[in-house]
Amino acid sequence: MEEIDTRYNSYSEDSFIDRINRQAGRFVETDETTVGLLNRLNKLSDELEDEYDITVMPLIRLWGFYKSEKWRVPSENEIKETLARVGYRSVQTEGMWVRIEPGQEIITGSFLKAFAVDKVAEQMRRAGIGDAIINAGGSSICALNNEAHPDWEIEVDDTEEEEQSLFCLRLANRCYSTSAANNTYLHIDGKRYGHILSPKSGYPSENRQVGIISHDAMTGDVLSTGLFNFDKTAFLQKMEYLSRKYDVEGFMTDKNGDTVFSAGFKKYIVS
Repeated sequence: MEEIDTRYNSYSEDSFIDRINRQAGRFVETDETTVGLLNRLNKLSDELEDEYDITVMPLIRLWGFYKSEKWRVPSENEIKETLARVGYRSVQTEGMWVRIEPGQEIITGSFLKAFAVDKVAEQMRRAGIGDAIINAGGSSICALNNEAHPDWEIEVDDTEEEEQSLFCLRLANRCYSTSAANNTYLHIDGKRYGHILSPKSGYPSENRQVGIISHDAMTGDVLSTGLFNFDKTAFLQKMEYLSRKYDVEGFMTDKNGDTVFSAGFKKYIVS
């Protein structure tokens, strides 16, 4: 996990992603993992109808998530101008070389931790470990199970009531990923704005939480982030398609506290 953090985290100085960001407008030599990640993420962005975008960092900076004071809601012109620099389709790969447009910036926070979890799980399986749970900050969890220990139970917290849980999930050789805005947000003029921003509208989503059960952590993490920008109806419609293609299930709690579930999600809930 430390190696992945050093080599690929956009916040790690001289990582491949850091080099790409610092040399925006020029091709930068990377490695097979970097190119593979970017290509895979672009495909998932297509699936999420552009509501997931790894080049959203300029928008995050505009809203002030990297400032400590003087927060304000950006003007519509500012958002429009910044959105012109957000677009995963502008990320170019040629062999092991990667280029982003001038003014663009990739952020890895929505997928790299989960990617590391998947790599750890792969190594555990190769080492013959069949009974383990990997928990990366609570937002990315992978359960490994064998006949002696057939499943793990995962508690899903209520993001508005920290002492309460929504339900418990029973997982067996599956991953659980969640996106929520309860821990990272800004207070501006008495209103709370979460850190998950729509790459299409430029504004933060007002949903409370999205949870995804998947075979691998990275797919679940990306889907939970992108689907966070959907409304309930669009979420359920998109989940019908994603469930068939990626064998995933999920739930959403919207800004009013209403929770909806994909067709196969409730089979994982502990009764």
